[in-house]
Amino acid sequence: MNIDSNAFGRVTDALAADGWCVLPGLLSAAQTQALAAECRALHEARRLAPARVGIARTATPLRGDSTQWFPAGAMSAAQQAFMDRLDALRVALNRKLMLGLVECEAHYAVYPPGAGYARHLDRLRDSDARVVSAVFYLNESWQETDGGALRLYLEDGGYRDILPHAGSLLLFLSAQFEHEVLPATRDRLSIACWMRQRALGAAG
Repeated sequence: MNIDSNAFGRVTDALAADGWCVLPGLLSAAQTQALAAECRALHEARRLAPARVGIARTATPLRGDSTQWFPAGAMSAAQQAFMDRLDALRVALNRKLMLGLVECEAHYAVYPPGAGYARHLDRLRDSDARVVSAVFYLNESWQETDGGALRLYLEDGGYRDILPHAGSLLLFLSAQFEHEVLPATRDRLSIACWMRQRALGAAG
């Protein structure tokens, strides 16, 4: 628990100060490898669907990944272990930052070589539910020459490129940071997640 408290404390401090951070070691190497194997198996079995955008889930040429949402109440053991850790982080963020986060949602995402996702904002146009975006990476032995960085655009006009190394979790405030996924030269595997608040105006 002390490891969690220290790591999660650094996350809350970074989100409060900068609005984003990278957290290594959210899961054990074995847990990360189990998720990667499951994601790859689903991809090879063609059980991931071309990604869509917005509340209406419309197809778009702006992104080239395929996805599968984690099914609530029917997750695999690997998925459940990940979501338990993510939920513990959600509770820590609420405790320190009072963000009002009530749930997490997540899906696998696979970008084939050459695919990317154009610059965008995760906060949906007609919903303010998404507060914190998170991406957990599943790519072993990733090299800078493989490409595939997530480019996070900063408020000072600069940007940071985050490579998708296995076991690292990128977090950022959904309404604050535009970002894009740059093309890679190999399959790029990740879990895309959002920590959500109750949408304003939603019934209690």
